[in-house]
Amino acid sequence: MDAPQFSGMIPFLPMAGESALLKVVLTHIAMKELYDAWRSVDRNKIAMLLSVFPGLGHLYKHDYMSGFCIMTVGNAVMIFTAAWLSLATIGMSLILVPAAWVVGVAYSAYYTDDKHGTHPWMHVWEKKWWHFRHGNKKAVPVSLK
Repeated sequence: MDAPQFSGMIPFLPMAGESALLKVVLTHIAMKELYDAWRSVDRNKIAMLLSVFPGLGHLYKHDYMSGFCIMTVGNAVMIFTAAWLSLATIGMSLILVPAAWVVGVAYSAYYTDDKHGTHPWMHVWEKKWWHFRHGNKKAVPVSLK
């Protein structure tokens, strides 16, 4: 019996008898499929799922101020509140308060505005920085002519 061939299943894993060009083509096709699938994903749902760790969904949607405030101050206040209420609720608040906090933050992350692509200084590969810094002029910098 011949050994099974796993050609192209694991990109960049050298297989006997494969050319480097074939591996590059197979990898490119697989990455293009992943990229196309990722572009069609609902960013709101991803932000909601990332909010299992409160604040991460806001950071994913590029709402940096809210994300960092939730991750630092919000989580600290939630822990303090849960610990303080645990004395009065016989420890029940140690479950209910964090669960309510995560649900509330996930709801907020789902409905917050997506600011992806509105930060030209962070997306220099799109060349928006030139228009941002020079007031939307149609001129092209001398070094790019």
